Order: sequence, then structure tokens, then C-alpha cells
Amino acid sequence: MLNVSEMKKSLLVSIWFMFLTFPIMVIRVNPIEKIVEWRWGNMFLVGIGSFILSFIWRYFIRQKESGLKKVEMGEKIIPFFEKLRSGDSIYLRSLCMTLSCAAAVFPFVFSTYQTTIMTTVLMYVVLGLGLNIVVGLAGLLDLGYVAFYAVGAYSYALLNYHFGLGFWTVLPLGAVLGAFFGILLGFPVLRLRGDYLAIVTLGFGEIIRLVLENWNEFSFGPSGIANIPRPSFLGIQFSLQQATVYQYFLTIGLALCTIFVVNRLQDSRIGRAWIALREDETACQAMGVDKVRTKLRAFALGATWAGMVGVMFAAKTTFINPASFTFIESALILSIVVLGGMGSVPGVVIGACILILLPEYLRAFTEFRMLLFGAILVLMMVFRPQGIISNVRRTYELKGVPGRTLRD
Repeated sequence: MLNVSEMKKSLLVSIWFMFLTFPIMVIRVNPIEKIVEWRWGNMFLVGIGSFILSFIWRYFIRQKESGLKKVEMGEKIIPFFEKLRSGDSIYLRSLCMTLSCAAAVFPFVFSTYQTTIMTTVLMYVVLGLGLNIVVGLAGLLDLGYVAFYAVGAYSYALLNYHFGLGFWTVLPLGAVLGAFFGILLGFPVLRLRGDYLAIVTLGFGEIIRLVLENWNEFSFGPSGIANIPRPSFLGIQFSLQQATVYQYFLTIGLALCTIFVVNRLQDSRIGRAWIALREDETACQAMGVDKVRTKLRAFALGATWAGMVGVMFAAKTTFINPASFTFIESALILSIVVLGGMGSVPGVVIGACILILLPEYLRAFTEFRMLLFGAILVLMMVFRPQGIISNVRRTYELKGVPGRTLRD
């Protein structure tokens, strides 16, 4: 049980929250009747709610500390996510079968609106996996990832507008252009790391957005590009509802392809070079790994998936403008990677589902939606900073030498 001193701390937290939220939660100006409304009941609710949350927070902190002690004493606590992470075949097969059946019937059971939301989630899954190559595997903090997303979207919009190229023609071109711009970004930042790398990539993303916003002759400026055609199948044009279902299954195919490729890359030679680069750049270079090529490959491959999703986004919305590619998008994609678990493919998938679906289904709490959203992220970072499903660190045992192990 919590002692009296911790209850006093929770009380102080509630008083502090009431003080901070007083101007927003208590005072409301009515401009029509020209009066000030005092909502003292809201302050009471904030105080009670923050006290209870603080109390629960401290309880879970103590549980976390006791859990760590149990692990140190030899008691292993393996939740479902840990079994999934470790590659338990029974869990993986049952989960894959359930998800496959649910995904197949989803657009025929739920409305077009729900199908559109799930398509958006799948697009962010691909974006998260692409950024996971750069941030999670190679350890390169990229805050301008949305620039490659914009390159893919504008490549489809402009090539269709000027040359009449269709979706299936531009989709591989969007991937190629994304990879090209990834290499273009990679060259200037080869010697940078940490905060300096983050600042340069952030600047690159803003440069792309500002160019698209101000170069009216090229990108039509803030007005954007409208009437972008949706994907077709062998020349067959679909209605809005049919096109929504069709693009839903296309996005599922792209997401599955991305998951397969990223999984294979992790176990490949280049994937191990990325991991070595992330852990210790100097030691990696001393072992003969070409640092320049390794970084450029990470940027190029990560940007490839962003370019393809950009084409899908333009085809889905049929209208794009620079306001769709702000820094907030890069921060959201990075949050997906960090929340799910850097370097973890299942973690990124779950992180995308949480961060995209949660704000959508919290619309009933319009005034407090972002507050709840931020609180959930903070709780996650406190109690599980490694992410929902942390990446597996492989351990190899030398035969004939008991107690000796090698780690990736």
C-alpha cells in the first residue's frame, strides 16, 4: 500500500493540475451575452481525476520496481507480447490467421468510412516500417521523413497532370524518386550524427515543403492539385465505394510486401551492418563495413517506401497540397516507431494502429482528445520505454564452452 507521504505527493499533483488548467477548464467567456461563466465543477473534476491518476501512477511505479526485483531474483514474467516477440510459432500462427480473416472481411462488414480509416492505418504501417529502417535499424534520427512522402504524392499528381501517366506506371517511379531523394539527403549528412543529423533532416523536410508551397509554376503552390485519378484495374474504373475497397486491399498488399522485405533485410548482411552502425559506428568501420554505403542504403531504402505510400495517398485523397506534409507528420511517424519499439516490425504495426486509431475514436472527447492522447504516450514511455514489442537481441552459445555467449 502507498504510505501517507506518497498520498501527500498525489494531493500536491492534483492542486498543481487544478492551478494549471484553471484558465481553460473554469473560465469561459460568452461573447454573445458578454458574460464570464465560472465552471467550478470542472476544477473539482480535474482535482479528483489528477489525484486518482497520480495515485494509480505511483502504484504502477511500485509494481514496476517490484517486478524488476523479481526478475533479478530469477522469476521470469513473460506476457503475450514477449511470447510474440520471441517468435513463438503457436502465437504467431494463430495471430496471423485471425488477422488475415478479419482483414479479408473487414470492408464487407463495416462502412466505407471505417474502411477508409483502416486504409490510412495501413499506409502509416508502411511509413513506420520505412522509417524503422533508418531510425530503428541504422540508428539515424530522421525528422524530415515526410519529405519523401511528399515526393511520392507529387510525382503521381504532376506526372498524371502533365503526361497522363496512370497509377500503376507512377507507383514504381514514386519508389525510384523517393530513393533518389533519400540518397540526395544522405550525402550531406554522412559525417553527422545525433542532434546535428536531426536538425539537418528537419531542415530538408521543411525545404521540400516550402518549395512545393512557393513554386507555383511547378506545384501549383498552396492551391494544390485536384482531380487525381484513383487506381484502376485493367482499365476498369470503379465507383467511390468500390475504389475504397480496392485501395484497401492494395494497401494490405503493400503492407505485407513491406513487412516481408524489412524482415528479410534485418537478417541480411546489410541489415546486420545497419545494426552494427547503430550500436557503435567507430567499431563498425574498424571491422571493414563501408559507412558511406551503409548509410546511403538506409536512407534510400527507407525513402523508397515513403515514395510508394505517397503515390497511394495521392490516389486515395484525389487532392494534395503542401499542408498535408508538415513536420507533424514526420513526428507522428517517428512516434509510431518509438512507441512500437525501434527495430521491431510487429511493434511498428501495433504502434501505427494505436496512434492512428486512437485519435480517430476519441472524437467523442473532442475537448480532451489530445490531452488523453498525450497522457497515454507519457504513460507508455514511463512504464515501457523500450516500446510495446522491443526488438530481439539474438544470443548465440558456443558449443563446448559452457557459459560463453555471443550477442548481435
